[in-house]
Amino acid sequence: MNDSEAAGNPVARFQTTRRVEFRDTDAAGIVHFSAFFPIMESVEHEFLRSIGVSILPPHDTPDSLTWPRVSAACDYLGPARFEDILDISLFVERVGTSSIHYQYRIECASKAVAIGRISVVCCRLAPGGKLVKMPVPEAMRYSLTTLSPS
Repeated sequence: MNDSEAAGNPVARFQTTRRVEFRDTDAAGIVHFSAFFPIMESVEHEFLRSIGVSILPPHDTPDSLTWPRVSAACDYLGPARFEDILDISLFVERVGTSSIHYQYRIECASKAVAIGRISVVCCRLAPGGKLVKMPVPEAMRYSLTTLSPS
C-alpha cells in the first residue's frame, strides 16, 4: 500500500520516528494495542508544533483553542517489539469547518504494524472550562492544507 492509498490522497503529510519503550509493551515485549493511541497523539502534537501551533495556549486569551478528540480508531496489522524503531506518517485527511481528520501509518522495518485515525474538533476554552465549538482558524487551515509532504 502506498502513501496515497493509505490516506486517500491526503492534503498534508508529516513523518517522524519513535522507539518502542518498555512501558508500551505487554509481558511478551510486543506493543500493547492501547499504546498506539498515545503514540498517535504525541505525533499529532509534534506535527502541530512543526507548523507553529501551540498545543496548550494560555487559557485567558480569546484565541485559547483546544482540540478534543471525537473519534479514535486503530487497526493492528502486525507486531512491533520493545526497542523497535517505528516510522510514523501522519496524514491530514480532511480539514472540515471545525474538525481535522488525521490518519496514521505506523511501520516497523518497512512493514505496516498499525493504521490509525483520529478526528478532533476545534474548540475555544470559555470561562468556567466550557468548550465552545469554533471554526478552524484560517491561518491554521492554510498551514494544514499547504504543508508539503516530508
